[in-house]
Parts: sequence; structure tokens; C-alpha cells
Amino acid sequence: MDYRAILTSPRSGSTLTGAGLIEALDSGVVHLDEDRRILYLNPAAEHLLKVSLSQARGRAYAELCVPEGPEGLDTMLDAAVASGRIQYRRALPLHRVDGDLVVLDMVISALEGSGWLIELRSVELSLRQTEEALQERVYLSAQEMLRGLAHEIKNPLGGLRGAAQLLDAELPRADLREYTRIILHEVDRLRGLVDRLRGPAGAPVLQSVNIHAVLEHCRRLLQTDLPEGMVLRFDYDPSLPEIQADPGQLVQVFLNLLRNAEQAVQGRGQVLLRTRIERQVPWMQRIHSLAVRVDVVDDGPGIPADFLPRIFLPLITTRPEGMGMGLAIVQGIVRAHGGAVHCRSRPGETVFSVWFPLERRP
Repeated sequence: MDYRAILTSPRSGSTLTGAGLIEALDSGVVHLDEDRRILYLNPAAEHLLKVSLSQARGRAYAELCVPEGPEGLDTMLDAAVASGRIQYRRALPLHRVDGDLVVLDMVISALEGSGWLIELRSVELSLRQTEEALQERVYLSAQEMLRGLAHEIKNPLGGLRGAAQLLDAELPRADLREYTRIILHEVDRLRGLVDRLRGPAGAPVLQSVNIHAVLEHCRRLLQTDLPEGMVLRFDYDPSLPEIQADPGQLVQVFLNLLRNAEQAVQGRGQVLLRTRIERQVPWMQRIHSLAVRVDVVDDGPGIPADFLPRIFLPLITTRPEGMGMGLAIVQGIVRAHGGAVHCRSRPGETVFSVWFPLERRP
């Protein structure tokens, strides 16, 4: 997109033609003046650089984001002026003001007489959006398949249960009736399995929920039979507001994720529960102005790269004794709350991140 035609001045204190369009973008837009100081950041740039426009305005851009490697930002800006061409840098590692390393695609344009325009796009975000689009298609297809499968299985199970009840009433001896009771028990077990395949029984019943109360409940449940070699830690942001959610369904989400983490470290390692507030968070083709993020982190061996894209599919599991329904149920519950769940994994660190949207309070 050519921002030069619509970006003419900072957001505050003057006119920004097309500001609504620029502020709705999930690409970061940075406007530098001729002294290479920040005039403007759109919300996506604030999110990527972890700094607000009010904090950044007037500061040198190099103070906020330093490229890793021999080529500095000044070199890139000079190249844009000298060549008269847009400068592209792909998958450029940058150190932010908070000390974290982020990998961005960067596009630099020199604006005649008015500084530079920089477009930033997170490589991780691009991958996440691709993952979300795939998850959306797979989730809807899987739900359709499971509804059909549940219908086809439950019909004969109903007939089998009715026949077993009639037979139980006709059998004269208690030892023979024991066999019909086994049939009834197994039929009911299969019906329960089919119901689990279909996901949560109903829509979430929303109420104001303190996410830390939910997480502490899950932590206490896990702590009761925690292996000796495992450490369960927490890093909570106490400033988080309450969210609108179904507390029972949230317990199901985080117990699933915590038990998966416990199994991943095989009883010897660390599992961390972490909460944060995030601004201008993109998911499901929307920018959410405010969101709560919960991370479940373990230091286990990691998820194999070829398996990672399929982890939220029903009936997919790496454990011989597993059903492969835990993460599918997690995804269904989180989606029903308007949230998103993602996983990134490497040896020594697997992070499941769950986002819930927040309404801005007046």
C-alpha cells in the first residue's frame, strides 16, 4: 500500500488524512521526520514496538528498535534516500526497547521533504494468520464430520440400549442379568465418548470472571498429585480486569493445557502460568483493542514440527493412551468465548497462548 498519499502528519495536533484506514491496519506504520525522530505510530506499530505514541513521539527510532547485525537503521534510511527506491528487509531481527527480540519484515520509503515512512509486519503474525485461516477451515470441517459421526453412532447405540433393557427384564437369573448390565454400562460409556467428540454441550454462560481465580483453582487441583521433580510456577499481572466468560468452561480449558504440560515434562521440569494484558492484538481478521493473554509454558522436549499444525484436530494424539480430544475441546471453548489459542514450540520451550477479548470501559 502507498501510505504517502494518505499520511501527511501526526495523529494528534494536526490532520491525518485516511487515519481511520491506517489505524485499522494490522501492519505497523511509523512516520519519521527529517531528524529521524518519530512523528507518528499507528496502533499496530505501538503493539509491535511495545511503546505508545505519546511515549515515542520526538524520540529517535533507533532508541526503540535496533536491528541485529552489521546493518543499522541509519544505513537503511540513507539507502532509501540515495537510491530513490523503497528498501525491503525480510525477516529482520530487531531488539525492542523492552529488550525482547522480534522478527519483522520492514519496508522503508523516503518522503521528499518530510522524512521517512516505515512499514513493519511481524513474521510471527503472518504465520499466525495463516495458521488461523487453516484452523478455521479445519475446525468447521471437523465439526461437520463429528456431528455426522455422532448421529450415525448414537442411533444404533439407542437401539442396542433398548434391546439390552428388554432382555434384562426377561432374564430369570441375576448372574445372567449381570451381562446385560455390562452391555448397558458400555453403551452409556460410548454415548459419553460421542458427546465428548461433539465438544462443549452448550454455549458458554457468561459472567464476570477473575481469570486468576480460575487459574489458581486449576493450579491447586494439579498441585495435589504433582510429581516430586516437577515445579509449577506462576507469573500473574495483578492489574488484569475481569473478563466475561463461563468459569466452568475456563477450568476445563486450563486443566487440559496444564495436564498436557505435566505430561510433556514427564514429571521432571517446570510449568509456568503467565498472564498479561495486550493492546491492539490481531486475531480472526480483527484488531482487538484490549485483550487478556494467558500462557501455559513448559520446558519439555517440544512438539515435533511436522505434528504442530495438526495438534488442534480431533482424534490426533502422540500418546498411545490419549483420545486426542483435549486440544480440540480447548479450541472449541476458546472460540465460543470469542478468543484465540495458538501454540509455538521448540525443544526446551512450548507455549500455549490463549487470548480473551476485553471491552473498553468508559
